Amino acid sequence: MSIEASAQECAKNLSQWFNSFYQDLEFAAEKISESLTRRMSGRSKIMDGDLVDLPEVSRSFLEGHPTAVGAGAIFAVASVSRAEGVLEWWLRDESGTISKRTFDLVPDTDGFYDYEQQPWFTIAARTGHVTLVGPYVDYLGMGEYILTLTVPLYVSGQFLGVAGSDIRVRDLEGVFVPAIRALPNDAALLNDQDRVIVGNSGRFLVGDRVKGVPPGARKIGLDVPGLDLHLLYLTS
Repeated sequence: MSIEASAQECAKNLSQWFNSFYQDLEFAAEKISESLTRRMSGRSKIMDGDLVDLPEVSRSFLEGHPTAVGAGAIFAVASVSRAEGVLEWWLRDESGTISKRTFDLVPDTDGFYDYEQQPWFTIAARTGHVTLVGPYVDYLGMGEYILTLTVPLYVSGQFLGVAGSDIRVRDLEGVFVPAIRALPNDAALLNDQDRVIVGNSGRFLVGDRVKGVPPGARKIGLDVPGLDLHLLYLTS
């Protein structure tokens, strides 16, 4: 198989993984939306009691996706009845135990987490598309490189927030690196800012930005709607 054919096959496999993951994330968002629609009964604002089904949906998603370390739903402040935002998030620890993560959502406090300014929230709200942000160091959680993937969440056509998941890059490497290592030369998966998500050699390190296509390299896009992901590979 030629290097070009191998790269196309690798890009196809990576695209299929992402599309499958987002399909499951959108299914989780649909279940949350259906639950909220029933419980809100036409109200425009979410109350705490409307969120009772979120733990089960989040836990189910984490149990079905070994690469995911966090999952849940985050709501626009304007869509909730309380003055503070609502971030319902569950994490899986090293032992496999799933528990709820708490955040400081009180404005003007030292640890206030203004999630509505995070790109995984603002992009979904503005475009209505899926998002992928990272790799970045999640100082609020695990202190290591992660990706955050989100899909918009609606009730009766009104944007309420996002459903999302965190993936540690080191966990994703276990899935992606074997596929990328199938290429005979150096290669890397790049995000929409041309930063390395995973690579198959020390030439492409996580988080590094690849400024332009290096000599003797090619870049092909992944078939993942709404995202600008690319596979960069050396031809010799």
